[in-house]
Amino acid sequence: MTYKNIEVDFANFREEIFSSKAVKYTNTEIKDENPELDFTFASENEKVKEEITRKSFTFAEDAWRKLKQNKLSIAGLVFIILITTLAVVVPIFSKYSIFETNLSMTNRFPSAAHWFGTDQLGRDIFVRVMYGARYSLAIAFIASFLNLIIGILYGGVSGYFGGRVDTFMMRVVDIIYSIPMTIYVILIMVTFEKGGFLNIVLALALSYWIGMARIVRGEILQLKQQEYILAARTLGASNRRILFKHLLPNSMSSIIVTLTLQIPSAIFTEAFLSFIGLGITPPAASWGTLANDALGGFRLYPYQLVFPTLAICLTILAFNLLGDGLRDALDPKVRG
Repeated sequence: MTYKNIEVDFANFREEIFSSKAVKYTNTEIKDENPELDFTFASENEKVKEEITRKSFTFAEDAWRKLKQNKLSIAGLVFIILITTLAVVVPIFSKYSIFETNLSMTNRFPSAAHWFGTDQLGRDIFVRVMYGARYSLAIAFIASFLNLIIGILYGGVSGYFGGRVDTFMMRVVDIIYSIPMTIYVILIMVTFEKGGFLNIVLALALSYWIGMARIVRGEILQLKQQEYILAARTLGASNRRILFKHLLPNSMSSIIVTLTLQIPSAIFTEAFLSFIGLGITPPAASWGTLANDALGGFRLYPYQLVFPTLAICLTILAFNLLGDGLRDALDPKVRG
């Protein structure tokens, strides 16, 4: 191809550009002063059109905006707030006593006076279910908080230092995980003769942190290879600062999702242990003990078992829906 052909092709290309809408001569004065200038600056009105008018969001605001689009997760969040509020308010302001028996009102079916009916001792089941929510939710929240603290510290140290430290700490986790939780509960009940609430919290705290520790360890192992960690080490940052100021904050999305999904698991475990007599003991009542009390008369009075188990199922479902929504909102791979 000769130089003349190239010059002709370039002239044709420039003619196409000038005839398109990509180039706009809006400042004729500048073009007149500079005849060789192929384009001129855009006017102020055109600059305004090109500006990005979308509002900027922080990470938390963007996550909340994404979460609100998930209707099922919002429904789960509303139910959790509702059941927590009822658990606090109903036993205080109800005209029915939680522990006082009334033998003239035994085994009454649900009615306007007793929404969930009465049990074999004439106690209002609705009030007792809301009262049982106090124990079930309190145990789940406290145990999950303890699991969060222990799991973050243990998994963070194991993942950050790696090597022999990681190998030793993970083998300890494997040993603890191999022991059934029922053995923990029995040993704790033998050691502490009183306080079923404390027993179940300690049992959950001794075993449930393992899952959190593994999640945190995996996140730390991945994040500690990033360039900003190398830059922090180069600048002389201590291991403590790198772990608590850089690694753990960048792992919070996975930690929050794991914590949300651990709460329903703790609720179910507490209900199961209380149902078999290893958790909350009478006269206190959780959802598990209420289900155990109603088991004997299930054929004649099924509502006494239905309402506590329905409360367990709906609460677990609400937390699972919320956890799925948080995962979609906080996970960058899913959020897009």
